[in-house]
Amino acid sequence: MNRHQLVSGLSWSLHRRGSRLGSRRWLSHQQPTRATGEASHNINNAGNASTGNGSRGWGAAAVGGAMGIIGFGAGVLLAKTGGDIPKPKPDSSSRPHYANRAEMMHAAEEIAQVLGQDAVSYDADVLEHHGHSDWSTSNSPERAVAVVYPKSTEDVSAIARICNRRNVPMVPFGAGSSVEGNFSQPHSGICVDFSFMDKILAFHPDDLDVVVQPGVNWVDLNKHIASSGLFAPMDPSPTATVGGMVSTNCSGTNAFRYGTMKDWVLNLTVVLADGTVIKTRRRPRKTSAGYNLTSLFVGAEGTLGMVTEVTLKLAPIPQDTSVAVVPFPTIRDAAAAATTLIRSGIPLAALEIMDEKQMAILNANGSPAVRKRRWAEQPTLFLKFSGTTEGIQSDIARTASLIQSVQPQAPLHFARTKQEEHDLWAARKESLFTMTSMRPAGHEMWSTDVAVPISRLAEIIDWSKRECGRLGIFASVIGHVGDGNFHVAMMYDPRDAEQKAAVGRCVHRMMQMALEMEGTVSGEHAIGIGKKECLREELGEETIAVMRRLKRAVDPKWVMNPGKVFD
Repeated sequence: MNRHQLVSGLSWSLHRRGSRLGSRRWLSHQQPTRATGEASHNINNAGNASTGNGSRGWGAAAVGGAMGIIGFGAGVLLAKTGGDIPKPKPDSSSRPHYANRAEMMHAAEEIAQVLGQDAVSYDADVLEHHGHSDWSTSNSPERAVAVVYPKSTEDVSAIARICNRRNVPMVPFGAGSSVEGNFSQPHSGICVDFSFMDKILAFHPDDLDVVVQPGVNWVDLNKHIASSGLFAPMDPSPTATVGGMVSTNCSGTNAFRYGTMKDWVLNLTVVLADGTVIKTRRRPRKTSAGYNLTSLFVGAEGTLGMVTEVTLKLAPIPQDTSVAVVPFPTIRDAAAAATTLIRSGIPLAALEIMDEKQMAILNANGSPAVRKRRWAEQPTLFLKFSGTTEGIQSDIARTASLIQSVQPQAPLHFARTKQEEHDLWAARKESLFTMTSMRPAGHEMWSTDVAVPISRLAEIIDWSKRECGRLGIFASVIGHVGDGNFHVAMMYDPRDAEQKAAVGRCVHRMMQMALEMEGTVSGEHAIGIGKKECLREELGEETIAVMRRLKRAVDPKWVMNPGKVFD
């Protein structure tokens, strides 16, 4: 296929499987037959509306969409742990007033009249699927009154106009893989599922960019453009979709080399709370025209608007890749070696860490490909190299020399074949799924992430391991140490109030330690409902107040994914 054939053929619809099945169970007959609108623009947002008369909520939205699960998201923190930071006391007259349940149902019925009856679902199983995450402890008990399925920017605009007029919260939903309660519905409302907005709208290989709807899965996108020699380098969960990736400013294992989502978004088309459609900028690689609105919406978690179209920058696919693994006696040794590699300037594509518990899980529960080898049950670094074949060979030699200089007894293992390379890296990519497969019945997994300056990385990882070890429960460290970001996952029995409180206190102490090191309470999974109090600790009330004023300016009724980011 030549480039012109590739470009002309890009009107396809990327039909995701797996994670989308749950969101389509409502289809007892055929898919919606409405004609697809013109260029669609969505940002899997997640808004919520209160269910009682006069119920009120504050907050900013979180796109619960496609964010990948590759890391572990931040846990529920200070609000659940009994922190002593006083909550702000805003004037009650400024609090948003949401519609009651009956009015919300009227809004859903009006949307059905505009979009078609088959574009709205009231099914209880569908509502549960869109309102609760098994991946997160950050869930709310309320559920949306309906799930709506737009297919174009015009559909999303119509949904927004109806909900805004009736004071009904809107909660965007993508792949449902976010872990901070980003698509939870603390105030009920209408859930907007972008799974039918899954088209590639334009592909410009000569310009190294592509225009997509928010429901496009990043893995599918890369498969479809692979013959052009280009790819979108973000590497979150394989279930993630572009809308959710934008909403949480996702990253993943490739962030060490390629940065985070904000570095790859050229422009956005956004539907504001009142239905107004805006485009944040044009398509050139650089511009200094006006405010940087693109960056304002990236990472806003759907609290400012619903993104319906995304223009992404693309990168050339590397000529060659390779993978290496190296175990260490202690987690501190592994983290220290990672710091040495980072400072060396070797252009690694990825630098990941898994502790001894993760490695033991691979031996016990890994896939057949992963269990081809017996893994050393020690803290292990996973390294990915990319570039030219000659360049990779040079990088591998330098890496081996550096690691031997800091840990002479560390056994380095480099992939000898492409199949072995795939199998070695699969161990890192399967980590979350293999860990959850051994979770005891009735237990929950509380996961949290922080990021700190590289110089403090070894210290905080070592400290976190010791803190978690005192709890007497399963606790494991894993993460993207190449950019100072790591995750801790703990399994606990939620029926044991003392144990749950102890885990919460541990999470809070970890957040405080990261802030004392000039780090952040959320490296890549955003804030959602799980880390709102910690965000106040990190930024302070003055900064949060500026964010509130920005939200009021574009969403005066506070209907865009309320209850997220801040109150």
